[in-house]
Amino acid sequence: MKTRTNDSNRERRTSIRLVSALLALTVLLVGAGVVSVVLTGQPDSAPPDTPALPRSGTVEPDFPISGYFISASSRDETNFGKLQDIKAFGGDTVITFGSTLQPATADDLPADCVVDGKSCARVAAGPRTVERYFTFLDASKWGPEALQCPGDRQVTNNGQSYTVLVLPNAGKSCTSTDDKYNIVVAGGSPASSTDPSKSLATAATKLGLKYFAGLPAPAKRSDLPYLPDFSYKAILDLFTDRFLKYQADANDLPGLAGFYHHTEMPLTDSATFDSVFALYASQNDAIHRILPTRQAIISPYIDARVDKSGISVDDARRGIRRMAQTAAGVQLNIAIQDGMGTGKGGAFSPSEAASAVDPYAATIVGQGTWNSKYLAPNKDYFTAAAAGIKGTGAVLWANLEGMAPATKQNPCGDSLRGQTTKARIDRQLQQVAAARKVISFMWDSYYTCKGTGTTLKKQVEAGLTTPIITDVTLQPDTGTLEIIGFNLEGGTATLNWTNKDGEETEKSGKAASFDPSYGVKHGMNPQLGMISVNIGATSIVKGKAFSVNVTNSWGAKATEFDSLLS
Repeated sequence: MKTRTNDSNRERRTSIRLVSALLALTVLLVGAGVVSVVLTGQPDSAPPDTPALPRSGTVEPDFPISGYFISASSRDETNFGKLQDIKAFGGDTVITFGSTLQPATADDLPADCVVDGKSCARVAAGPRTVERYFTFLDASKWGPEALQCPGDRQVTNNGQSYTVLVLPNAGKSCTSTDDKYNIVVAGGSPASSTDPSKSLATAATKLGLKYFAGLPAPAKRSDLPYLPDFSYKAILDLFTDRFLKYQADANDLPGLAGFYHHTEMPLTDSATFDSVFALYASQNDAIHRILPTRQAIISPYIDARVDKSGISVDDARRGIRRMAQTAAGVQLNIAIQDGMGTGKGGAFSPSEAASAVDPYAATIVGQGTWNSKYLAPNKDYFTAAAAGIKGTGAVLWANLEGMAPATKQNPCGDSLRGQTTKARIDRQLQQVAAARKVISFMWDSYYTCKGTGTTLKKQVEAGLTTPIITDVTLQPDTGTLEIIGFNLEGGTATLNWTNKDGEETEKSGKAASFDPSYGVKHGMNPQLGMISVNIGATSIVKGKAFSVNVTNSWGAKATEFDSLLS
């Protein structure tokens, strides 16, 4: 993944800082108070308030999440407005999910897909022998570029639009070598609508964003519902080619950056998932053949739950390497789902391992400590993944789950998950610094629902200047403290620990230096910076806990970072 240019970074930061400053002014006018960003024993419902303060200097505050999953619309103005909002929020990437190529019978086909009172599939088939029927009801209005073979046709009836494709059962041309054919009824959108994928690519092009379209996916097996049904893989491969050729003919715009693998799997190299690896390889090969300049995204998930025989850190290291080997020439970005929205992963530090899980996670894994409920913290998985992906050419991303397990206190409309908080997201961001880019599931509705009264989007804007510490190294003899994270410039650091007499001890100091390119130099998130602080010698010994906080030049205070001296 190429690092964003200085100009685009500056535009992104300036845009979001202006929004933050306006929100901060509004907060001051209504007399809102400052809210702590440290998680407590109850779900936090109020957003942190860290207004952007006027100051000198060249570095602007920045939010580390730069991409979002979105829902596509069939209306151009809706798509453009959504992408415009995301750009103003600091985003540069949007992603949509794919749809399923679903096996069907003649009776399962859409009832209004008819021509002169006859089934559109039978009309398209003509005298050909039909082996199987399929639907791909992606609610899109496919353009005429999709018609590549004599039997293909577009059907408009009863206000609905469909595209019917006649695929050979054997071979890849329009003529089947065994004289049998498969019929796919695709689309299923209002005849007055536009193609959502083309609409999004057009909007992304105008706004200078990157759009990743969801790839076709197979149905799941009935006996093993976590695996794809490969009984029709040859047809899926052929349909994927037709899908990508349509994108190449109708949607070859700069804003179309690539494609998202809709089929998911855990972050493992287990042979159980051989079929998913094979699917990734075949679809990446198709992308490389048909649209060789486009990229792809795979988003495997962490499941570190102890009671689910979760995935180990070694599984993650081996699994991401095997995924990277499916690239087939495509620039492949592997965005690991952090599991904090589903309760499958835990964002905790070693010194917090023996403390109770937060109330959101408890609704999934039950009451208990982090280390009794999860095999390892998310940071260990991302560190292992960074090692596993090294040298493969693939790029490590993070897919930060921008929601929380649902409780009565954090509803988000009729969603199955609940609204999260900026404070919890900051804790998640502390764990994923090894990733070159952070995307998030999902813009609508988790960032936009009002939930407890304030949208997550507004929480982020109000807390834009908050420092986020991702790592700390301490030399207790010399008092040298190196702090890595986001929004650290001009920081004053505070170190807290308990001395040998059991007394709470604190030392503070101002940053002696700031390295804004730390992440770039170390192949990590390019927005990471590092400050060095000399606080004087301390009495902390190896294996003992300490905590660090930072107040930056905007006057914002970080979520506390807890660690053990190694």
